[in-house]
Amino acid sequence: MATIVENLAAVRRKIERACAAAGRDPSEVRLLPVSKTHPPELIMEAYRAGERLFGENRPQELAAKAEQLRDVDDLKFAAIGHLQTNKAKLITDWASEFHALDSIKVAEVLDRRLQQAGRSLDVFLQVNSSGEDQKFGLPPEEVAGFAAALADYSSLRVRGLMTLAIFSDDQVRVGACFALMRDLQARLRDDDAAVGSYDELSMGMSGDFELAIAYGATTVRVGQSIFGTRLNPDDYWNPAG
Repeated sequence: MATIVENLAAVRRKIERACAAAGRDPSEVRLLPVSKTHPPELIMEAYRAGERLFGENRPQELAAKAEQLRDVDDLKFAAIGHLQTNKAKLITDWASEFHALDSIKVAEVLDRRLQQAGRSLDVFLQVNSSGEDQKFGLPPEEVAGFAAALADYSSLRVRGLMTLAIFSDDQVRVGACFALMRDLQARLRDDDAAVGSYDELSMGMSGDFELAIAYGATTVRVGQSIFGTRLNPDDYWNPAG
């Protein structure tokens, strides 16, 4: 079985090849290892291999790991899953990035807590690029209005957009999701009312990150190709503890 160090090296090589095929500089693409359900010991293996930012879906799990590893220099966590407002404090206390902003209610709560703490937070607007009912995220046609409304929340630094493409072996359908995001990014960059820089596209996971790079992804979220099959987090983490 390959080690995490070996898995990371393989993923980085794939990123380099995908960038070469797309005529892009590999330095333009950031790898975000998704450590959800995996214990801190494995995060530290990836840390020793050079990674510094890790993605977590569940706020409680993120906070527990961040607190356990708080003394590790420059290790940070990005919240990449849907957020309920009653968990906002876990994000404002422990996360350095939030990749799933898709409601004004969440923006209000995050901003209020950030103002109280005297800090800011990098955020990505989540877009439902596939139009699937079961997915979170803003409908593409609502993103511009949402981006303009964020002018009221100065503690949120909008860096770009995030999406989960349709889960399919059909690269045409997956690519259509990524193309929509690229076009939406271009429109927001030209929209003076949109709050934020929109330099970033967080899209692409273990099964499709190479295709996402071809469509302009700047952050790829890779979990299973690095850490292996997801575990049951309750095997090592007690949310009541």
